[in-house]
Amino acid sequence: MVIMGREGLEGGPSSMNDNKMPISPIIDINLERIQMDLGRSDDVVIREIRDVNTLDAAAAIVYMDGLSDAKIINTYIFDVLNHALAHIPATPSSTEDSSIERIAKDLLTGIGPVYACTHFSDIYRFLLSGEAILLFRGSHHAYRACIREWKSRDVMESNNQTAIRGPRESFTETLRINTALIRRKIKDPNLWFETITIGDTTKTDITIVHVNGLAKPSVLENVRIKLASIEIDGVLDSGYIEELIEDAPHSLFPTVYNSDLPDVVAAQLLEGKVGILVDGTPNMLLVPTQLVTFFQSPEDYYQRAFYSSLLRILRFASVFISLLLPASYIAITTFHRDMLPTSLLIGLAAQREGVPFPAFVEALVMEVTFEILREAGLRMPKAIGQAVSVVGTLVIGQAAVDAGIVSAAMVIVVAVTAISTFTLPSYSLSIPIRILRFAFMGVGASFGLFGIVMGLLVLLLHVCSLRSFGEPYMSPFSPYKRTEFEDALFRLPRWLTYKRPDTSLSAGRARLRKRS
Repeated sequence: MVIMGREGLEGGPSSMNDNKMPISPIIDINLERIQMDLGRSDDVVIREIRDVNTLDAAAAIVYMDGLSDAKIINTYIFDVLNHALAHIPATPSSTEDSSIERIAKDLLTGIGPVYACTHFSDIYRFLLSGEAILLFRGSHHAYRACIREWKSRDVMESNNQTAIRGPRESFTETLRINTALIRRKIKDPNLWFETITIGDTTKTDITIVHVNGLAKPSVLENVRIKLASIEIDGVLDSGYIEELIEDAPHSLFPTVYNSDLPDVVAAQLLEGKVGILVDGTPNMLLVPTQLVTFFQSPEDYYQRAFYSSLLRILRFASVFISLLLPASYIAITTFHRDMLPTSLLIGLAAQREGVPFPAFVEALVMEVTFEILREAGLRMPKAIGQAVSVVGTLVIGQAAVDAGIVSAAMVIVVAVTAISTFTLPSYSLSIPIRILRFAFMGVGASFGLFGIVMGLLVLLLHVCSLRSFGEPYMSPFSPYKRTEFEDALFRLPRWLTYKRPDTSLSAGRARLRKRS
C-alpha cells in the first residue's frame, strides 16, 4: 500500500445543502464532498491509503490540524490500517471490503472506542470537534476516533475569586478538564454529567452537572427544558446561556450564580444545585440561587466560624454603605441639616462655601469620574492599570477640592463608597449595586430620607418577588426558614450545621452525624 496526502486542494464552491446525505462507498466521492463543504480549508488534513495495483483509495483518514492528535494518526493509525489492508487481495470484493472495515475497527481500539457515522452531518459534527474520521472503500459508514488534542490553558489560580486559605485551582476553557476537576472533588457515582449541543453554527457542548438524589427533579427538568428551547446561531461564553435561561431577565439582580472555582461548585452541588458547564469558558453556572449566596466567600468555610461570621456581617454592612451612603449624605445636607451636630454642620458649610454646585451634582460628578477611572484601570495593561487608577483618583480628587468644584467631605464619601463595593465576593452583584446607587442618589436629592426609605421598600418588594428556577430568591428571609439561617447572615460552626437546605431533594436529612 502507498500512503498519499492531500491538504487544502484548490477548487469549488461550498455544497453544504444536504448534510443528511448518506455516505458513498466510493472514498474519492466522499473526500471531494468533504473538501467542498468545508470550503477547501487548509486546516482540513486528508491522508489516503491507496492500492499499489489499482491506485484506488482503499482507506482514508480526515482530521482537523490543531484539533486532533497528529502524532497518533501518523505513528499508529496509519500503521494499523496499512497492516490490515496488506492482507487483502488487490481487487477485493464487497465482502472482503467489509472484512477490512471490521479488522481495522477492531485493531484501532488501542486508541479508544471507534463509532460509526451514517451521514455527512455526523462527520462534520465530530470532525470539527477534533475527532478523526476514517473512510473505507465499499463501506456506507464512516468511523470516528476520539483523538482530540488542542492547546489549552493550564489549571491556574483564579483572578476573580481570591482567598487566603483554600484551594487555588480554577476552571479552564476546556470542558473535559473542568469535569475532571469536579470529579476530583466529588468521587461519587451519583455525580452525573449530561452533555447537549447548542448553537447552529458553533455547535457548543453544554454539560448539565448534578448529584443524583440531591438535585430536585423539578429544577433539573426546568434546566433541561430551558436549554432545549434555546435557538441561537452561536454560544461563545456562559453569559449567552445565563441571559437566555434566567427567570427575571428584566431585573438588575442576577438569578444565576457563576463561579470559576471547583471547590465552590462542588459545595453547591452537594447542596442540591444544578451546574451548567459551557465549553470554551472557565465559569460554571449554578441554579437555583439565592441572594445570600452572592455574599458568601469560599474562604468562609475554611476559616473558623466566628471569624467567617464577622466577615460576612461586614459584607452585608458594606453593601448598605455602598448603596446608601452618597444618597444619605445628599439627603441630610439638602433637607435634614438639623440631624447633624452643630460643629460638623459648621465644618461642612465652610467646605461647601465655595462649591458652586448642589450636593447631588457634586456627588454625581465624583461618582461618574470614579466609575470612569475604575473602568480605565480594568482595560489598561496590568502593569500600569492599577497605578493609573490609584494615582488618577488621588490627583483628580485633590485637584477638584483645590479648585472648589467639590468639597473634601464628598471625596471621602465617594472613596468609602467605592471601597465598600470591593468587599463583595461576587462581581455579578456589585454591578446592580453600583447602578442602584445612582437611583438612590436621585430620590435622596428629590425627597430626602423619606424618598430613600420608600426606595428601599420598593427594592425589597422587588427582590422578594424574584424566583430562581422556581425557588424563592430571598430565601431564607422570605419565606422565612429558621433552619437555613445557620448559613445566611452568619455561619454556625460546622458541627452544628448537620441538616441539608431546602434547595436539596434530601432537605432535612443529616449530612453530618451529631456528636454523641
